Amino acid sequence: MTKPYVTLLLSGLFSQVVVAQTKQAFEAYSQQIPGTDVSFKMVPVKGGSFQLGSPDNEKGRNKDEGPAKKVAVSDFWMGAMEVTFDEYDIYADAEKDKTPVPDGMTRPSPPYIDLTLGMGKAGGFPANSMSQYGALMYCQWLYIKTGIFYRLPTAAEWEYACRAGSTTAYPFGTDAAQLKDYAWFKGNSDNKYHKVGQLKPNAWGLYDMLGNVEEWTLDQYDENGVANANATDPWTQPTAKTPRTLKGGSFQDEAPLLRSAARLKSDPIWNRRDPQIPKSSWWNADAPFVGFRVVRPVKQPTAEEAATFFEEMIAKYKGAR
Repeated sequence: MTKPYVTLLLSGLFSQVVVAQTKQAFEAYSQQIPGTDVSFKMVPVKGGSFQLGSPDNEKGRNKDEGPAKKVAVSDFWMGAMEVTFDEYDIYADAEKDKTPVPDGMTRPSPPYIDLTLGMGKAGGFPANSMSQYGALMYCQWLYIKTGIFYRLPTAAEWEYACRAGSTTAYPFGTDAAQLKDYAWFKGNSDNKYHKVGQLKPNAWGLYDMLGNVEEWTLDQYDENGVANANATDPWTQPTAKTPRTLKGGSFQDEAPLLRSAARLKSDPIWNRRDPQIPKSSWWNADAPFVGFRVVRPVKQPTAEEAATFFEEMIAKYKGAR
């Protein structure tokens, strides 16, 4: 049986928006969240081939980064910055979004603990302590709200965008001493995340790709994920709730974990203290270092394909609890 929110997605309610946006020039643009004055910037990332993973001699390299493999990714836009609480809370807080969510979707219950640990929330701080489920649900809501298909990046898309044409350990080269100019990490963060966009972007105009908060990707974590990657638009599709793949390192990490090729696998221990009553899968109370950013593929799926994507991704996450 087709779920009510799937019917909504297929109803053509957003067809005019989709048509307008899919004809948009492949250039940077600002996406306003309808009904609000909140917007976020999307940066075009021209697809191409690159070396996924790291060479054997890269300092700090881990086994799951190789053997490096040449792959190609298609054109997409990526959020210039990590999703902030200013954006996420429009979905999460019914007081900020007066539009009822469609049947079949829900909002998270307010957490009963301070997930920010006093590090900051409104005014440009990255949404943190985020489960992949929460990130996926936000993407689905954003699609319904705007008529544009936004999702998490694949690990390959993320790495390609992070490298911005570079082949070195970091987008700016090999000298980790330069990290302080581009990333909030253990060496300069004062053990807290910071407002997005305060440091230098990479060559393609993407901020905080390294450090600040770790970023969810769509991929199941697989130690052999690089070695087994498809040559075109690789994606290790999820088959279990955990582990999933994150990229970028965080404000808590040493320099080697912020390399473009570095991968982190999610850990169930992050959700050992459920911060909500009743219990749910929205937040990771013990992962204040986890957030996300969104991408928009240039080749947009049909409404039916988009509905199927969200239904399957969320079902795979919840069904494997």
